[in-house]
Amino acid sequence: MISDIRAYYGANVVGRVQAFDGDTVAVHNYEDVPGAVPIPATLSLELGGVIAGRGGGDVNYRFVSDQAFRNRAPHRLDDFETRALARFRETRAADGIASELSGSLFEREIRMAVPVVMGQACVSCHNTHPESPKRDWQVGDVRGIQAITVHQPIAKNLFSFKYLFLYFAGAGTFGIAFAGLQWRQANAFRRMNAELEEANGFLASISMKISKYLSPQIYKSIFSGEKDVVISTERKKLTIFFSDIKDFTETAEHLQPEELTSLLNEYFTEMSTIAQAHGATVDKFIGDAILAFFGDPETRGAREDANACLDMAIAMQRRMAELKAQWRRRGIEKPFEVRMGINTGYCNVGNFGSADRMDYTIIGAEANLAARLQGIAEPGGIVISYETWAHVQDRVRVRRLEPITLKGIPGEIVPYAVEGLHDLAMPDPETITEDNEGLFLRLDIGKLDANARRKAEAVLEKALGAVRMRDGGV
Repeated sequence: MISDIRAYYGANVVGRVQAFDGDTVAVHNYEDVPGAVPIPATLSLELGGVIAGRGGGDVNYRFVSDQAFRNRAPHRLDDFETRALARFRETRAADGIASELSGSLFEREIRMAVPVVMGQACVSCHNTHPESPKRDWQVGDVRGIQAITVHQPIAKNLFSFKYLFLYFAGAGTFGIAFAGLQWRQANAFRRMNAELEEANGFLASISMKISKYLSPQIYKSIFSGEKDVVISTERKKLTIFFSDIKDFTETAEHLQPEELTSLLNEYFTEMSTIAQAHGATVDKFIGDAILAFFGDPETRGAREDANACLDMAIAMQRRMAELKAQWRRRGIEKPFEVRMGINTGYCNVGNFGSADRMDYTIIGAEANLAARLQGIAEPGGIVISYETWAHVQDRVRVRRLEPITLKGIPGEIVPYAVEGLHDLAMPDPETITEDNEGLFLRLDIGKLDANARRKAEAVLEKALGAVRMRDGGV
């Protein structure tokens, strides 16, 4: 800024005055000459005093040179100014800058110097002035330097920021208090989350334990909110399945309690797995019997429910044939034989009991009929009612049995014994299984090669001959 002012003064004041033929002149001692104006150097020197006076001692400006006019006091250059002047004269760079930083964190001093380069007007004046110490100046020579010193008493100026410091101190105190509150809340939330996780874990554990006492469909409908745990029933068309182990009491007498428990649990596990795979709702285990039904809480229609129940029963009997063979190899002399009954009809289904304890089950004569059908089935057989047969007749082979009567149901009931499926016999035609008193036969023709078939044929002929001789002897 000062350089621009000085350049403007030299071009528009001094230059115009010198070009004018009047009495006005530009001299360094302009105060002693009426009508005179200061030369640029004098202006810069006097500006330094003005800046120093207004800077309060913290800002100084100096226009100095080692080539002062003879009638003026010589300028005293310190080390920084001397180095800067020597460097500028060496480089002759008009835009050169020299700077220096000194002091401590709380007391800094910043100095900057730029060169004073001689222009044509300056050269003409200095080379002809009688008091000039040098008469061979050239355009571009460095006459001297302009130096600015800024003293920064940071420690003293800190007081001017007292309100800002108070604001920061208050904000910091509030921030610390807020952070402490957040920390307390975070700890409280962590404790609450830990308690909730513990409670959720406990509830999940209890839920898993409760699920063992309910069928998957009922468990899902209750915990999803689809069903309320209140005493209520509905009348729906269901397909009811009932199975029972033949002569269970007699079989139990030949087994130790531990062995009987293990065998019965294995049987229930296998049957429950098959029931779940086919979508059945397992109502309950009644001693050695199983009560299950299709049609609630989910139904695919009466026809599809009946077919699903029939497929489940066939799968169970096939699995029982495999289990009987395994149990015999484990030393069980009389493995379980299961009879099954299936009926389709309307029943009341829902929560029965008291406000304190309920049981999700079915009630009705149609459920009793399924149990009665099971009772007339042969070991390893399946007996179905007429209505069930009406839904599955296009895919099942049956044998009509003698009509029966049941209390609560008017008229006679015609049962049907399932002999197999049209597309797949039950059991597999290549597998023959028979298990009666004094007879255990399991023949898997598909697994026999030529030699094995000849051996099986010889064994069967031998057995047939023995049976016939026994009959002849009797």
